[in-house]
Amino acid sequence: MENLMLYIYTPNRPNGSSFCGLTHFFVFPIGLADSCDSPLVSNLPQSSFRSSTQLSGSHGPGFAKVNRRDGAGGWAPVESNRYQWLEVDLGERTEITAVATQGRYGSSDWVSSFLLMFSDTGRNWRQYRQEDSIGVFAGNSNADSVVQFKLQEPVFARFMRLLPLDWNPNGRIGLRLEAYGCPYKSDVASFDGSGCLLYSFSPKPTPNPAGKDILSLKFKTQLNSGTLIHVEGRHDRSLTLELHRGKLLLHLRKGSKSASPVPESHTAVSLGSLLDDQHWHHVAVERVSGHVNFTVDKHTEQILVPADISFGGVHCHGTPRVLSRRNFHGCFENLLWNNVNVIDLAKQHQQVSIMGNVTFTCAEPVSVPVTFAGAQSFLRLPGATVDISLQFRTWNKAGLLLTFDLQQQAGSLWLFLSEARVRVQIHKAGRILVDIVTGFGLNDGQWHSVDLTARRERLTLTVDKDESLTAHASPSFPVASGNDLFFGGCPGSDNNQECRNPFNVFQGCMRHIQVHSDTVDLVKVQQMLIGNYSDLQIDICGIVDRCSPSHCEHGGRCSQSWSTFHCNCSSTGYSGATCHSSVYEQSCEAYKHKGNASGLYHIDVDGSGPIKPQLIYCNMTGKPYTRSHSLYQTWLVIQHNNTELTKLKASSGINRHLAYFNYSADAEQLRAIISQAEHCEQELVYDCRKSRLLNTPDGSPFTWWVGRSDEPQTYWGGAVPGSQQCGCGLQGNCIDSDHYCNCDADRKEWATDSGLLTHKENLPVRWVVVGDIQRPGSEAAYRVSPLRCHGDKNFWNAAFFNKETSYLHFPTFHGELSADISFLFKTTAPSGVFLENLGIKDFIRVELTPTEVVFSFDVGNGPLDVRVETGGVALNDDRWHRVRAERNVKEASLRVDSFPGATQKAPADGHIHLQLNSQLFVGRKTQGFLGCIRSLQLNGRTLDLEERAKITPGVKSGCPGHCSSYGELCQNQGRCVERYNGFSCDCGLSAYAGPFCQREVSASFKLGTSVQYTFKEPYELNRNTSTQFQSSSIYSDLTLRGENISFSFRTTQSPALLLYVSSYYREYLAVLLNRNGYLDIKYKLENNRDAEVFRTNVRNLANGQLHRVSIRRLLETVSVQVTTAIPVQQNYESVTAQFTYSVIAQLTYFLPVQLTYSSGDLDPEIARLNSLGFSGCLSVVQFNSVAPLKAALLYPDTSPVIVTGPLAESTCGSSFPVNPYPAKTTHPLSDHSGTVGTGEPIVNAIKSDSALIGGMIAVLIFVILSALAIMARFLYRRKETFHSQEPRDIKPEVDSPEYPFHSEPTSQNVLSENQKEYFI
Repeated sequence: MENLMLYIYTPNRPNGSSFCGLTHFFVFPIGLADSCDSPLVSNLPQSSFRSSTQLSGSHGPGFAKVNRRDGAGGWAPVESNRYQWLEVDLGERTEITAVATQGRYGSSDWVSSFLLMFSDTGRNWRQYRQEDSIGVFAGNSNADSVVQFKLQEPVFARFMRLLPLDWNPNGRIGLRLEAYGCPYKSDVASFDGSGCLLYSFSPKPTPNPAGKDILSLKFKTQLNSGTLIHVEGRHDRSLTLELHRGKLLLHLRKGSKSASPVPESHTAVSLGSLLDDQHWHHVAVERVSGHVNFTVDKHTEQILVPADISFGGVHCHGTPRVLSRRNFHGCFENLLWNNVNVIDLAKQHQQVSIMGNVTFTCAEPVSVPVTFAGAQSFLRLPGATVDISLQFRTWNKAGLLLTFDLQQQAGSLWLFLSEARVRVQIHKAGRILVDIVTGFGLNDGQWHSVDLTARRERLTLTVDKDESLTAHASPSFPVASGNDLFFGGCPGSDNNQECRNPFNVFQGCMRHIQVHSDTVDLVKVQQMLIGNYSDLQIDICGIVDRCSPSHCEHGGRCSQSWSTFHCNCSSTGYSGATCHSSVYEQSCEAYKHKGNASGLYHIDVDGSGPIKPQLIYCNMTGKPYTRSHSLYQTWLVIQHNNTELTKLKASSGINRHLAYFNYSADAEQLRAIISQAEHCEQELVYDCRKSRLLNTPDGSPFTWWVGRSDEPQTYWGGAVPGSQQCGCGLQGNCIDSDHYCNCDADRKEWATDSGLLTHKENLPVRWVVVGDIQRPGSEAAYRVSPLRCHGDKNFWNAAFFNKETSYLHFPTFHGELSADISFLFKTTAPSGVFLENLGIKDFIRVELTPTEVVFSFDVGNGPLDVRVETGGVALNDDRWHRVRAERNVKEASLRVDSFPGATQKAPADGHIHLQLNSQLFVGRKTQGFLGCIRSLQLNGRTLDLEERAKITPGVKSGCPGHCSSYGELCQNQGRCVERYNGFSCDCGLSAYAGPFCQREVSASFKLGTSVQYTFKEPYELNRNTSTQFQSSSIYSDLTLRGENISFSFRTTQSPALLLYVSSYYREYLAVLLNRNGYLDIKYKLENNRDAEVFRTNVRNLANGQLHRVSIRRLLETVSVQVTTAIPVQQNYESVTAQFTYSVIAQLTYFLPVQLTYSSGDLDPEIARLNSLGFSGCLSVVQFNSVAPLKAALLYPDTSPVIVTGPLAESTCGSSFPVNPYPAKTTHPLSDHSGTVGTGEPIVNAIKSDSALIGGMIAVLIFVILSALAIMARFLYRRKETFHSQEPRDIKPEVDSPEYPFHSEPTSQNVLSENQKEYFI
């Protein structure tokens, strides 16, 4: 720094400045560095003591010294009530670090609780609060013992006052006290708006050995605005400290002059509140390299600034910009710049110039405020005129300021706050005679003045001395007050006729009360010499800003009343009393296991932590692990600004091409997402023609990329870090064996190097630098795919506690102001402790009892339990249950599954800090937990249970058995399959696909398109003698007692053949639409009998709507159900028709001999419909356990299907229509799009390479062919004839090998694993 000039000022000068400094909030108590615990009271003369009253001369305040027996052994007042006080004058400002109390010697008189007040002048007292909320100190329980309190923060004051609140009920107030501390050095300067200090650094100042600059001071003022300090330095950089509406603002500017070449920038930070209370406030600004720490009193905020910000080179007669029109009016104390006492230099006239009127004593204005804190607070003053003024400050929107009766029984006048405006009404006999209102937003905690006058039949109301805020009324009667004026409220007597208050009581502060231009002496009021009052705090303004600092997290907006605050969490993505808990899930995996489909979701990767939620695409149907099982990975896809192929050509003068990739998530979000994922990947593609890539094997790379670590990476997709190779080099299959990349062969033909980057430490790709594009004929193209990650290491992180004495331990949990705990558990034990963390007195615990879950804690106000009862539902059912517990400064809450939650409010003025010091224990040594705990998170941070369990006896890593809790997510005959981390759904026996077997498999048929499915012969299955599976009954010589057929269709064609199944013996089943659109089911079960036709009465099914058909036959009973999705005002409702028929034969002896029929073999009507073909949609084919359409679409190469004509998967069978032209989003998501929503998927995401087709499952559809629709070959043979009536009391044997609807894998009627792999 060179030639730095520091301005400390308050004058309104054209080139005046305030003080100059940098920012960091640090509290620097000014005093002796040694121990500060010397007795301060014991050696004071009796003249240093004052009290409200004294019982006698021997009970005077001068005898109130600890362990002294002088006089009556201590101080005792005349009456024992809450209006008594004992005051000590320490003679000068002193640092006070502790206070001790004792009862009156040899008596039953002591104080059991009290308040502490401090002051510099003996006026305008300030209450000492612990943790900014606790104002009450616990006192004595007998007259002899000494109780000492160490103050959390030292106090610098001259006067100390103690106010008893409670005392021995069998005695009276009796007190002896002591204070401990040390002398305090204080240099002060007073500014009255017409002077300033100019501090000039030496031309070559000595560098600060600590490498930082620190500015600190204390200030006090009664005005709410003014500029304190202004600094200007090189390159037109400046710093300003400005008081604005009681808050302190730090401004950092650069390049703000019009002639400056530096672009203008401005950073402003606000801290503190109500700083115009005429009490000392500490300010510190600390610059350390690239950031500034800004501190006001006990609160600090860090600001990032350019590393080169500095001071120096400003002339005193320049024109520094003053941000406030009002200059500072008040006092500074101990103004230090890098430990240089600027005020002391000013006294000695060294390096500091005094401009205008600056004195070195702090002259304080006399102002006596009064606090109305409770429902019984009021102040009664005499008055017989309507010429009244006062000042008030409050947070409440409503409250009575003043009321009185008018003379001659003309009515009652009320002056009150309503909706943060001042209103005057005159009432008489229930009628409003006068109603005027003015002002707005008067509940902002600032001082506001009110003037009410009545002169010459004109009533005038003015707010803040502003003519624009003046209202008038002209009543037809004289407005004159009676004998008494009531401020703030009314006495509590029900029969009080002098004062009536139909409004809220006033809670806030008043001062400068004037009646007929005479200022009311509130000290005399306190001494009961004037008027009367109740429940007032006189000579103190007890207003507290509960929103500074704000306890609302994550951008929640804080509002407050006199006694509490409220957080508005709307649009934040968080919920709770302090906006602490995220409303979003932490991963795509978590959304998937709530049953959600693919789409855009808000992901909050750290839950209640500081990282913001991000809108991210979740692909729930990623590539399966194997072909035979539909086990889908859940992919999280993060787009960037350029996922398309970018082509480059040789251009003169351009040696390199630089591409920067801007992702939809910021760096912090990306880092957390990648760290949490099990696997991440990103594809790099480089197409080249005479454009070398990495210049392998020995040259310097022409092209490289930069990842998250900001380090150049010289390997390409498919290779490993540091190898300077491409994927072909690692695999040894490059087109030129002398190089490790295809492009490095430098050929004229196009070549490609591509592959996946999978090392998470380097992802994502942030930059790509392409170098070899300057030569003639060079061409290249590159593409960087979106970042894709799957797996959630936190979601399935679990541990199994196999003994009640087993536990895991972790570092101490730090959740002083906000603590949230969430986890899943499953157990067979009725009770146990999930986790516990202890402090000296504080603790936090979550446990299970036989009937409830209990969240217990203590922050110093006594133990508190929050309980959720399960209403008789046992939680020890070996299923996963979720627990969410949260504790903040306002309340504690507990949620268990979907049971009604429980909430406990925190005390209004209690302790708020949770102070723990032991290790955190999951489980416990005694009465611990027996079972599994999973995904344990504290304040958004997941504890790694698995890693800790690996090294802990009695605890096992991981926990199987997820299907018991999540099995119902597998729909449509999907089978839940256990995995080490989670589960999956096997859709092999289902006509549906997708991660939960919920996606309809559909196809659009055109005329000439057909699908034929042929069942394998039994002897072919038996050729493999090593098979371990039994053949299904479909392939056996057993009698098939029934069929279970379902399918969906959509068409406008009638007549049409939907399904045809036939056997070697020309027995068949056909499902068709007749010419009128009715659904016919045609059975021919015997060669020598005619076909039986069953017709539904649902009209016109060829209407283009989606219809679901289910056909079930058991023995001779056939049931047909038709369900139609009908559009009703942009929604869909299902209409179902049910029919039951009887057949006269039974399907027997299935002989799967594959035959080819000519049209002459077909029933004439079937042949005619077959020749017409089918045009429409068929979906979700199911015949018993066979899904032929799914086999044809998804596994055509390995299934016994014959497809004729074009066939492709379609969304036509989706229960809800899919918009073929989805709206575009901001990011170029070529494979998904939509609009933003909450909780549900934002878009259903049409993807060409995805298995997702549609949303919810509404209808079932069986398919097969239109033209030659021989779906399967069954041989029917009659075994027995039944009566054509519905049998009664026929219950199929579920375990019977002849029952074809059994879904257990061991049943003979279910396809074996080998058979399933053959066609699915």
